[in-house]
Amino acid sequence: MTYKATLNLLTRQYRLVPNFQCDAWSNLIALIGALASETSANVATISAIYKMPQLTYGSISPVQDDKVLFSSLYKMVPHEAHQYKGLVRLLRHFRWTWIGLVAVDDDNGDQFLQTMESMLSQNGICCAFIFRTAKRTYMEELIDMVLRQLDKYQVLTDGKTNACVVYGEIPSLQVLRILLFFATMYTLPPVGKAWIVTSQWDFDSVSIQRLWDIESFHGALSFTVHSKEPPGFQTFVESIKPFWAKGDGFIQNFWEQAFSCSLRDSTGNVESMETCTGQEKLESLLQTFFEMRMTGHSYNIYNAAYAVAHALHATYMFTSKYELLVKGERAAFHNIQPWQLHGFLKNTMFNNSVGESVYFDTNQELIVDFDVTNWVTLPNGSFDRVKVGRLDPQAPAGKELTINVDQLVWHRSFNQVVPLSVCNDNCYPGYSRKKKEGEKFCCYNCAPCPEGMISNQKDMDVCFICPEDQYPNQDKNQCIPRILSYLSYKEPLGIFLTVLAVSFSVITVLILAVVIKHHDTPMVKANNRTLTYVLLISLLLCFLCSLLFIGQPGKATCLLRQMAFGIVFSLSVSTVLAKTITVVLAFIATKPGSRMRKWVGKRLAYGIVLSGSLTEGAICMVWLAHFPPFPDADMHSVIGEIIMECNEGSASMFYSVLGYMGFLGIASFTVAFFARKLPDSFNEAKFITFSMLVFCSVWLSFVPAYLSSKGKYMVAVEIFSILSSGAGLLGSIFFPKCYIIILRPELNSKEHLIRRS
Repeated sequence: MTYKATLNLLTRQYRLVPNFQCDAWSNLIALIGALASETSANVATISAIYKMPQLTYGSISPVQDDKVLFSSLYKMVPHEAHQYKGLVRLLRHFRWTWIGLVAVDDDNGDQFLQTMESMLSQNGICCAFIFRTAKRTYMEELIDMVLRQLDKYQVLTDGKTNACVVYGEIPSLQVLRILLFFATMYTLPPVGKAWIVTSQWDFDSVSIQRLWDIESFHGALSFTVHSKEPPGFQTFVESIKPFWAKGDGFIQNFWEQAFSCSLRDSTGNVESMETCTGQEKLESLLQTFFEMRMTGHSYNIYNAAYAVAHALHATYMFTSKYELLVKGERAAFHNIQPWQLHGFLKNTMFNNSVGESVYFDTNQELIVDFDVTNWVTLPNGSFDRVKVGRLDPQAPAGKELTINVDQLVWHRSFNQVVPLSVCNDNCYPGYSRKKKEGEKFCCYNCAPCPEGMISNQKDMDVCFICPEDQYPNQDKNQCIPRILSYLSYKEPLGIFLTVLAVSFSVITVLILAVVIKHHDTPMVKANNRTLTYVLLISLLLCFLCSLLFIGQPGKATCLLRQMAFGIVFSLSVSTVLAKTITVVLAFIATKPGSRMRKWVGKRLAYGIVLSGSLTEGAICMVWLAHFPPFPDADMHSVIGEIIMECNEGSASMFYSVLGYMGFLGIASFTVAFFARKLPDSFNEAKFITFSMLVFCSVWLSFVPAYLSSKGKYMVAVEIFSILSSGAGLLGSIFFPKCYIIILRPELNSKEHLIRRS
C-alpha cells in the first residue's frame, strides 16, 4: 500500500506508469513523512531512486542510518540514541533499577531491546520482563492477537516493577490500550505503572477507541520533540471545515468518524446516521481523538514544510541568476529538479514564526531538544500534556536531562509519591549490597559494613575505609573526625602529675638545702657527703625529666625524654649502689688484718657511679645513632582518637635501657640486703634495702601496666613509675636523716656514731 501510494505521487495520474513522468504541470519536488519508521523506509526506497528529498517527522529505524541507501532522507527528529540516553538518565534520576520493557514484535523492537538492554546493564539497571506487543495489522486481526496475549498479562501486574519503558511506535499504544481494555472485561487486576515512552507515542485513537478509558496512562512520562505554537494556529484549527479543501477526502473521512455523522447525500447515507452540518466544533472532541494544540509531530511537519520552502526559494534564486547570466533568459520555476534541492536543504538555516532556529547537522538530522512531558488524564476522558523537563542532546555529559520533580503527577496508585521500582528494598547507609546467587545483579541482600568501614549512600556495592584522620560512627554511615589525644598540661591527669613532679622537685631541693647547711655534721659526713649530693641532684633531675613526657610530643622531646630518664635514673641507682658498697667495704675494712682497706675510699665510689651511668649513656647513644625516637600518630589503637606519641624507634633498645637500670637496682638491693644488719648507727643499708625494694617493685609492675595501657595512659604509667620510684628513694634514704638532723639533733653526734648496738 505504501509503495502504491508513493508511485501514485510520482506519476500524478490515475494509473501507475513507473519510471515515467506523465504530468508536465505537476512537478513533485519533495516528500514529508511519515510518522512510522516502517512507512518512511518504504517511501524512501522509491524516493531515493529519484534523489527526491524526503523529510520524515516520525521515528527513525536503524536501517535508515545507511547513508548510501537513504542519502535523500532528512530527519526532523534527532537520532533515537539520544532518547535512549535520556531514558537511562531518567531511570537513574529516580533510582529505578528493576524495570519492564515493552516493544513491538518487529525488527525495530528487536533493535530497541538489544540497544536498551546493553545500556541498562552498563548503568546498573535490570530488566524484570520484556513484553512484545503485536505488529501493525488490521483491527480484527489485531484484537485477536491481543486476546492471545492476555495469558502474558500477569507480568505487567508485578508489584516490584513499577516503571515500564515503552518503545513508542504507534502500534505500541494501540495494542496496550486494547490489552488493558480487554483485561478489565476479563476482570483482570488493573495496571498502575509509571510508563516512560519515546517520542513517537501519541493518543491517536481510532473510532472504536474513542470512549476507552486512558486512566492507566495517568502520570506517564514521554520524550516529545520540543514544540511551540505558531501565531494564529488556534484560529487556523477553529476555521477547519469539512469542505474547505476540494478533493481532500482525508478531512471528510476524519469528520465523519469524529462526529459520527455522514457528509454524503441522503441517497448514499447509512441508516440511523445523522447528516453532518459542517459546523461541528473540533474543540468539542476529546483530546484522545483530536488535539487543538500544536503537538511535537505537527511542529515537525510545520518546520519541514518551511525547510522545503526556504530551500526551494534558495534554489530558485540561484537557478534564476545562473540562467539569466548564462542564457540571458529567465528560468521557469517548474524546471527545477528534486535533486537540485539537496545542496540548499542541507545548508538551510532560518528562524520560524516563533523565533526558533531550524537547521540540519552533518547527518541530516534536525538540531532540536526534547521536552519531558507528563501526561495527566482528566475525569472527562481527556488529558493534558505538562512539560516538566528537557532533554538536550548537545549538553555536556551528565547534564543532558533536567527535570522538575515538584511538577510531576504520578499514577493515582502511588498516592503522589515517587514510585519505587527495585527488585528489593534499598540497602541504606551502613550496609552494602551482597549478590543473590542465581538472580540478576539488581537483586541483592544487604550486609552490614565490617568493623572499621562505612557506606554513606544507598545501595553501595562495597563499604570503604574512612580517611586516617577520621573513624566510623556507631551506625557505620558517616566518618567522624578523630580527636587528637595526648597527655596535656590542661587536663586533670596532666595537671595532677605536673603538680606531683614539681612538689617532689621542691622537696628534693629543700632536702638538698638541709644537707648542705648541715654538711659538717656526722650524719651527713658518715655516708660520703659527695655521693649524697650526687644522689639528691640526680633525683631532682629524675623528677624534672618526667615533665618531658607531658604535652604534645615533638621531635626534641621524643629524643630527650627516654634518654634523660635512663641516664639520670642510672646515675641515681649507681650512686645508691656506690653508697651501699662503700658501707660494706668500710665495715669489712675495720676488722683486724683485713685486705679490703686499700679499696676503701672515694675512688671506688666515684668509679662505680661513673661506670654505671656511662654504660647507660653508651646504650642511649647507640639507640640515638641507629634507632632514634620520633613523633608519631597512632590511628588504630583507640577508636575515635589520634594518639600523638613518641615512637621509640626500637622496642629492644627501650627495654635494654630499662633492663640495665633494673640490673643496677637488683645489684643495689642485693648488696644492701646483706648489709642491712651491720651495727653502725648511721648505716644506710637498711634504708637503701627498703628503697630498692620499692624501686624494684615499681619497675617490675611497670612492664605489664605499660604494655596493657594505650595512648596518654601509657605515658601516665611511665611518669607515675618515675615519680613513685624516685619518691621511694628520696623518702626511704633521706627522710630518716632529715628527721635526725632537724628534729633530733642530739643524735647527730660522733658519740652516737661510734656507739654499738
